[in-house]
Amino acid sequence: MQSERQQERERLKLSRFDSVTSLFLALILFLGAFVFMMFVVWLLSGEPKPVALEPIIENPPGRGENPEGFERDFEPPGAEEVEDLMEPTLADTIEAVTDAVSSVAASLTTANTNAAASTSGTGKGDSRPPGPKGEGDDIIGRWERWELTFKAKGKKDYARQLDHYEIELAAFGGGGPNVIEVASNLSTTPKKRVNSNPKSEERLYFSWKLSNPLLQFDRALLGAAGIQTSGRNVIRFIPKPLENKLANMEKEYCESKGKQFPGSIAKTVFESNSSENGYDFTIVSQRYRLGR
Repeated sequence: MQSERQQERERLKLSRFDSVTSLFLALILFLGAFVFMMFVVWLLSGEPKPVALEPIIENPPGRGENPEGFERDFEPPGAEEVEDLMEPTLADTIEAVTDAVSSVAASLTTANTNAAASTSGTGKGDSRPPGPKGEGDDIIGRWERWELTFKAKGKKDYARQLDHYEIELAAFGGGGPNVIEVASNLSTTPKKRVNSNPKSEERLYFSWKLSNPLLQFDRALLGAAGIQTSGRNVIRFIPKPLENKLANMEKEYCESKGKQFPGSIAKTVFESNSSENGYDFTIVSQRYRLGR
């Protein structure tokens, strides 16, 4: 009877195999529960949203249509001024000298007002530099101070960069219809669309100042979209999100150099290079205005 009990105890005794199996089973259950919890956290958190950059609005000076105002408007001479331009007679001269002795000299000044002038002209010329409409601030516009360069191994690589930034190529002018022909989806199957109202286009655009291989790539990509480029202006339209991103980069770079943004900047050169996210612009140089 005692031997049977001993045998029964031996059978019920925990073996080394049972210990190892239990350990692995516990590890599997723990890892499964941990992975499930991480999956639930990821599911509830959702994809991280990119932080929206605050738009930087600039108001560069320009010479558009002159605003109404005495100091800017050019007006023909009034009736009294026409009389002043006429050659006076001897009698008029003697009378004028007599009046000058007995009268107090008076002067007329212009005023910043929209009131209509009755007889005297009020124009004072225009001190604004060439550019878009409006008085503006004392800064150099982005279209003039920015330079965008690309490091590309060939036309395909260049086209992939343009598509990554959502930059569109366009051609206009050349004596044809007053339209802008735009090409997009450049790295795969270029697509063409026509903007018959050029004044509605408000995006920033750039063109190549000197002939280089990238200009030839632009013409080739436009040609692939069925857009004629011979004798026409070829430009690149910059989307608003990219423009704002570059402006924030420029602001941060300028202020890191202890300069005032944007009034002190004369030129900022951006360069596109490959990165983990595909492609990214970096600032390779920045020049400043004299005395700023």
